[in-house]
Amino acid sequence: MNSKKEYMSYDEYLVKVKEGILTEQGNCPVTPLLLMLQGKWKTQVLYEFCIHDRVRFGELKKALPGITNTMLTNTLRDLEKDGLIVREQFNEIPPHVEYSFSEMGRDLMPVFYAIMVWGFKHEDEIPVDFK
Repeated sequence: MNSKKEYMSYDEYLVKVKEGILTEQGNCPVTPLLLMLQGKWKTQVLYEFCIHDRVRFGELKKALPGITNTMLTNTLRDLEKDGLIVREQFNEIPPHVEYSFSEMGRDLMPVFYAIMVWGFKHEDEIPVDFK
């Protein structure tokens, strides 16, 4: 049996989405990711993984002004639990931890690209509160 799934093209999507698209289990295929990305910091943390292949906690903290240590820790734990990032602990002196995208997380890169394209396209229309 071929384990590679066949996915519909964008043109097919535009037609089928009007009917509703469901997984083999009868679920919306978008909902799980939207639930994983809920929260103020998750997408911002994931974007940092688009920039850095591997990143330490302190580097993330510097890159995200306004995030508390507790919030960053909780966000990283959630993203790891959801399988989007990998935590690697180095048992050296001094010990340190590095985070990186998992394979599933890396698959989000085209999604972030599409969001970036949308952002540039609608830059002048975005309310000032979000700039």
